[in-house]
Amino acid sequence: MAAFAYSAINALGAESAGQITAPDMGAARELLRQKGLRPVALSELGARGATQKKRKKIKPRSLQVFSRQFATMIDAGLSVVQSLVILEEQSDDTALAAVIREVRADVEGGMLLSQALARHPKVFDRLYVSMVEAGEAAGILDKVLDRVAVQIEKEMKIKRRVKGAMVYPLVVLTFAVLVLIGMLLFLVPVFENIFADLGGDLPFLTKIVVTASDIVRGYWFILFPFMGGSVYGFRRWKKTPAGRQVWDRFKLRCPAGIGKVVLKVTIARFSRTLATLVAAGVDIIKALEISGQTAGNWVVESALADVRAKVHQGVPIAQPLIEDPVFPPLVSQMVKIGEETGELEKMLDKVADFYEDEVDTSIASLTSIVEPLMMIGVGMIVGIIVIAMYLPMFKLLELVQ
Repeated sequence: MAAFAYSAINALGAESAGQITAPDMGAARELLRQKGLRPVALSELGARGATQKKRKKIKPRSLQVFSRQFATMIDAGLSVVQSLVILEEQSDDTALAAVIREVRADVEGGMLLSQALARHPKVFDRLYVSMVEAGEAAGILDKVLDRVAVQIEKEMKIKRRVKGAMVYPLVVLTFAVLVLIGMLLFLVPVFENIFADLGGDLPFLTKIVVTASDIVRGYWFILFPFMGGSVYGFRRWKKTPAGRQVWDRFKLRCPAGIGKVVLKVTIARFSRTLATLVAAGVDIIKALEISGQTAGNWVVESALADVRAKVHQGVPIAQPLIEDPVFPPLVSQMVKIGEETGELEKMLDKVADFYEDEVDTSIASLTSIVEPLMMIGVGMIVGIIVIAMYLPMFKLLELVQ
């Protein structure tokens, strides 16, 4: 026997919710009908929760393909259940196939598709669920799913650009740290033994390098765990509300153009998300709320919360955007034109396209600056250690002469 949670409506239209025990989903629905209840939502307790905890993360690419194929099937005239059956069978992602199976079972049990998707928040976020809900209400589910697929594809592209720009600096930085540790552990001790045999007072720079080598060799069992713990603690701290606020502010103020790139990425994501929600017919207040939560930066999210509050009072969207310095003038002016012409989603799409192109240009410029700086940094690290090791030799030659 399994336990099921349900919400149902009786003959008078009154809603009720509770739990029921039955051998399977079909038997649970039959028991509810015998009680004079029509199930609105019915889900198994316990087993599904355990399954979801063990389930691996689903790739955005798999979700994008699922959405595109789902849209095509709905447009071709297939029902939601038929489409889900086909998608479950042909999905290469086993984790996604398991989720589709559960969604299909919920839809067969009387749930709306948006309600069934909402039960898997780690797979289908608020943006996805809200889009599907609006598509169901307007009868344009196929168009909405296609728009969701485009949204996921754009998000994947911008993430690839940012990650691609970070690969080279991270590789060089890792190499520099490994070279530094290797020299301190193996090279410096060799010279230190030679200095000990020669006697005399060592130059100041050499003393610093020798002391650093002694610390690394003598306390590596403390130093290395401390470095790993610091990285782990920093990542945990970033996820706290206070840490996220401080870190997101810092990212926008980073020098060398990094802060500008972060802002452009955030504005592109916000504009694309808001355009997608507006095009689907989602209420503008709800659309602003979801766009803020998915923007990826606390500063922009906080600014959009103020925008949403003013729009709720009847103020046009463009006005609070103009007043807030976080948003570039282009964004507020394009939104203003979109509101006046009734083509807000098109203007927002243009803003997103513009800033995505700007991200490409800015990352290329930033990479051209960072690459030589990183190489100079590695050269300085190696050079300082080499010079520190050879300074006593020069001093000895001077004494001999």
